[in-house]
Amino acid sequence: QIVATGICRTDDHVITGGMVMPFPIILGHEAAGVVESVGQGVTSIKPGDKVIPVFFPRCGECNSCLSTKGNLCSKNGFGSGAGLMPDGTSRFTCKGKAIHHFLGTSTFTEYTVVHEASVAKIDSAAPLEKVCLIGCGFSTGYGAALQTAKVEPGSTCAIFGTGGVGLSVVMGCKAAGASRIIAVDINNDKLAKAKELGATDCVNPKDFKKPIHEVLIEMTGNSVDYSFEVIGCTETMAAALACCQHNYGVSVIVGVPLAAQITFDPMLLFTGRTWKGSIFGGWKGKDSVPKLVADYMEKKFVLDPLITHTLPFTKINEGFDLLRTGK
Repeated sequence: QIVATGICRTDDHVITGGMVMPFPIILGHEAAGVVESVGQGVTSIKPGDKVIPVFFPRCGECNSCLSTKGNLCSKNGFGSGAGLMPDGTSRFTCKGKAIHHFLGTSTFTEYTVVHEASVAKIDSAAPLEKVCLIGCGFSTGYGAALQTAKVEPGSTCAIFGTGGVGLSVVMGCKAAGASRIIAVDINNDKLAKAKELGATDCVNPKDFKKPIHEVLIEMTGNSVDYSFEVIGCTETMAAALACCQHNYGVSVIVGVPLAAQITFDPMLLFTGRTWKGSIFGGWKGKDSVPKLVADYMEKKFVLDPLITHTLPFTKINEGFDLLRTGK
């Protein structure tokens, strides 16, 4: 039973056609709930357990699962767009017609069916309406800073895009001890929230006539050590790469890129910069999610500032309108 689910831009990408999936489909992938019943052979979860669905399951056998460096299981089907359970079937029907699954989770429903590998058991005392964010948005941003970039104390960071995931990057940079955290967004309301969560500087590209990467280089005197693109736009990806230190800077792509090509000057990498991608913040889903929930319960980070609205399921379309208008 799904108790709470967050709305993520990735769900919207499917609705708008930016991310191609088969229809009809039940979207949603960032949630928390309570196990109602289990199928044959399920041993790690029992009815009554509080859980977070994990859209990054682990087979435990492929190269990525066996490596300490990887978290994207080769058998997980992320990006394959099949919209089915691991056994190639769907567990949803409406009026006799099959409905597709989304990322093995499908959380925009009162009840969902997931594979045992796609669910993590969490602390029974955790507030589900808050920790649901650990199912995607918070973990993705926080981990991009701590796990993927490995931000160092005293460093300078720039975060492009301060939605829920970008704000989580800000929190990750702060937790890592960065001395300067520059938030970049065209929405001043979001910049105010970034400041609240640890950003030391806020920059709105609309306030400048010159390219934003030049503004950041001037501001810092020597470029930033780490930059994060949390929008999914090729233009900002190129700017994030260009603003990080030419020899040892690290730039991380966190926002889901839609179908587009990127053209850049290879000299940007030749001088030593590192360009990385981060998916689900580099966390190994089923193992990491319960630990992140435990950290939340120990007050190592906050989630409340990431929650702007709480709506009943029947108003989900209003939730998407709020997302699209930057609210």
